[in-house]
Amino acid sequence: MSKAAATRARPLSPHLTVYRWPITMTMSILHRITGGALYVGTLLVAWWLIAAATSESYFSFVDGLVGSWFGLLVLFGYTWALFLHLLGGVRHLIWDTGVGLEKHTASQLGWATLIGSVVLTLALWALYFTAG
Repeated sequence: MSKAAATRARPLSPHLTVYRWPITMTMSILHRITGGALYVGTLLVAWWLIAAATSESYFSFVDGLVGSWFGLLVLFGYTWALFLHLLGGVRHLIWDTGVGLEKHTASQLGWATLIGSVVLTLALWALYFTAG
């Protein structure tokens, strides 16, 4: 191999920062991440239910953690992950029927999934704080 060929600049592989992420790619990644996050959140809900069945003092301890500002923040994130994952599943169910596979329609469904999850999360938490 000649020296000129060895020193020639090699092409760089595309990196995630080079491209603008389409909404369909973003929603696919978020669907996978929220699926994993739901496992952890469900373990916390199970811990709270087990504490309720164990003793009053242990339940008070766990309920105090869940009811703290940090616990409510975690529950808020869990709620959003639940709605995003649910609506992502509905989006995939629609695609399974052969509808909405065009690029423009798939993008609209992606945005609807994201916006719908935020709206449903805020609505549920507004209902929680106003009702009780």
